[in-house]
Amino acid sequence: MKEIYLDNSATTHPYPEVITFMSTILDQDYGNPSSLHRKGVEAEALIEEARRRIATFFSGREEEIIFTSGGTEANNLAVKGVALRNRKRGNHLITSQVEHPSVLNCFRYLEKEEGFRVDYLPVDDNGSIDPGQLKNALKKDTILVSIMHVNNEIGTIQPLKAIGALIKAQNPAAIFHVDAVQSFARYPLEVNKWQADLISCSAHKIHGPRGAGCLFVKKGTLLKPLFHGGGQERELRPGTENTAALAGFGLAARLTGENRQHKAKLTGNLKMAFYETLKKSGISFAVNGPPPEEGAVHIINLSFPGLPSEVLLHALEQQGIYVSSGSACHSRRPEPSHILKALNLEDRLLKSALRFSFAYSNSEEEVTLAANSVADRVKELKTVL
Repeated sequence: MKEIYLDNSATTHPYPEVITFMSTILDQDYGNPSSLHRKGVEAEALIEEARRRIATFFSGREEEIIFTSGGTEANNLAVKGVALRNRKRGNHLITSQVEHPSVLNCFRYLEKEEGFRVDYLPVDDNGSIDPGQLKNALKKDTILVSIMHVNNEIGTIQPLKAIGALIKAQNPAAIFHVDAVQSFARYPLEVNKWQADLISCSAHKIHGPRGAGCLFVKKGTLLKPLFHGGGQERELRPGTENTAALAGFGLAARLTGENRQHKAKLTGNLKMAFYETLKKSGISFAVNGPPPEEGAVHIINLSFPGLPSEVLLHALEQQGIYVSSGSACHSRRPEPSHILKALNLEDRLLKSALRFSFAYSNSEEEVTLAANSVADRVKELKTVL
């Protein structure tokens, strides 16, 4: 049975080149990057080459790239680091109701355990925040605003240029953090146009390894480190560096960024082929979030009323088709996604939602086959449920 993997928002299959590169490093370049001897210097050179590659997505500002263990750590360092370092300037924070759990749970911690005031901005039916509500929420003592670029479950693309301009016009001292885990290397990171101070990224969403990520920290942005140790990464993220993973991250970023527009077009065509095939099948389904042609090229979230999402998910798994019932960070929990709840969906849509996420390496044959299989399973299951 051929596998069809359509869960690329959860994680991606590493490039063969990345696997080979990392394997060689683990075997030959195993020195501690902080060691003064040749093995250490060689390991350090691999990390700095990766930093240079990552920095090309941030206008080449290598000194502003802090490596982390992934997107979750980068988000924690950004949100907690800003709040705890800058609390003398203010006690107010802003985020949205549809952020990734690694962002939302940081704000909940800061609110409940550290005494910060937090505004959680609502979203419309497409998952977009209202800039007017953000404007009203901004206060003189607002020290941090955190808004993601591409939503990991429904593919909403937030208007970061307008958001950044609004924040800096109303409160220039407020720090603007962007979770770009789902968009890094797939979409342009318009750091200057967004007026972003912090941007989180991850390797395993772009065909790199798990265990590697980064936080862009604009020069002059002050953070309190989460850990203390040997002073690596400008003392913001100490600890012996994972040379192989970081080098793999750098290579994956380069490979993903090559011919980016062409790959985005291919991926978008695959998503639309999947959607159009489902429409022609005659089954009943609903799109959650933005219309397919408006959301991120690699994500679509659909509900199949009357069918519990887990039932359809496992029926597809038996056919070798892998999809998700929500974010991988909470998809094993029984309750519906907080992101779908924020859209004010009916209960029947909440309980029957599946996310399909594509990579340009999928083929049109695969996505058409997957869509037809979804339609067949829906028809079969409705006769017995």
